[in-house]
Amino acid sequence: MLKKIQRRFILAAMAAFGTVMLLIIVGINAANYYRTTSMQDRLVEALFSHEQNVTAKPRAPRPPVGDMPGRDPEAAFMIRFFTVHCNADGRVREVLRDYISSVDEETAKTYVQDVLSKGRERGYYKDYRYLVSRSENGISVLFLNTAIQMQSMRSLFWVSLLTGVGSLLLVFVLVMLFSRRAIRPYMKNIERQKQFITDAGHELKTPITSIATSADIAAMEHEGDEWIENIRKQAARLTKLVGDMVVLSRLDEETPFPEKGRFSVSEAAWETAEPFAVLAKAKGKNFSQSIEDNISFLGDRSAIQRMISILLDNAVRYSDDGGEIQMRIYRRRGKVCIEVSNTCGLPDVSDLDRLFDRFYRLDESRSAETGGTGIGLSMVRAIAETHGGRATVESVDGKEICFRVVL
Repeated sequence: MLKKIQRRFILAAMAAFGTVMLLIIVGINAANYYRTTSMQDRLVEALFSHEQNVTAKPRAPRPPVGDMPGRDPEAAFMIRFFTVHCNADGRVREVLRDYISSVDEETAKTYVQDVLSKGRERGYYKDYRYLVSRSENGISVLFLNTAIQMQSMRSLFWVSLLTGVGSLLLVFVLVMLFSRRAIRPYMKNIERQKQFITDAGHELKTPITSIATSADIAAMEHEGDEWIENIRKQAARLTKLVGDMVVLSRLDEETPFPEKGRFSVSEAAWETAEPFAVLAKAKGKNFSQSIEDNISFLGDRSAIQRMISILLDNAVRYSDDGGEIQMRIYRRRGKVCIEVSNTCGLPDVSDLDRLFDRFYRLDESRSAETGGTGIGLSMVRAIAETHGGRATVESVDGKEICFRVVL
């Protein structure tokens, strides 16, 4: 129980911190990408304007981008770009490579054909930011070398990602160290509750036993008295309820089954199901079972049998008159599956999972008639979880209900 609560606390804390770190990393990189791209687009537009205004030969040694607001005057000497002018049909007319030396004319023609085939006005192509301008004179494409800026963006991404992962690991270690201290008050309350249930169970056993014994003696003297018979029934019901509560409290312990062993689930199921088959037949109900042979499992045999017994008892109690009861036990993908279903009339199928809550009853009047305590299915889920499994319930049409345990 303690480990389960501790794991949930750690998962919740790590999920919250991980989400925050992810948002920070995405936000930083998205803002950097937008800022860098916007600056490059403004620079490309300025270079385009410069290219269109230059008509004299020879061409200016460097473009006057140092005059742009907020830009270093020396930045012009670090800018590399080339421009390709094409006819309206896309045929290359002129390649201007005055400000770049790493791209030859044939490569420039290949680049512009690839860019024009995309049909976009601006974007990234390899290490270049390009801008396409269409006019009556044809098509012009300017390529700005952005290798340094793209490397900077990639570096920021990896640095932020590694920082996030490192922070996540550090927080995980810290949460692991402090998680037990954080849930200590909650665990104290649980321990007090369990101790109270155990103590109350032991204290109640004596008066309940005394009442039951007195009722048995009174029944000998007043045979057939309905009031005495009712006292005996209620005393038996109280005895079962107290016993179930104590068992359920023990299932919440750290190691409720310290001595688990490998046993045959198939044999345990056959042994448990036999008396219920007879009981169902006596009540006019049809009972069928399909148990796969040679299914072994590492766990507590008596607990698994108790779980199967509760499911079958529940099916016999709450199935309708002349109804069908089925039990199927099989192995699938290395897991043991136990299914118990029965026909019935369910008033509501919207929240069937609440059937596993302690003392919850779907139909109070029906439960009073059948003598259920309301914690049997809670024990089923507890036994399943202590064996590393899960218990679920489903009903498609409200006319049949199926409880499934996967171990």
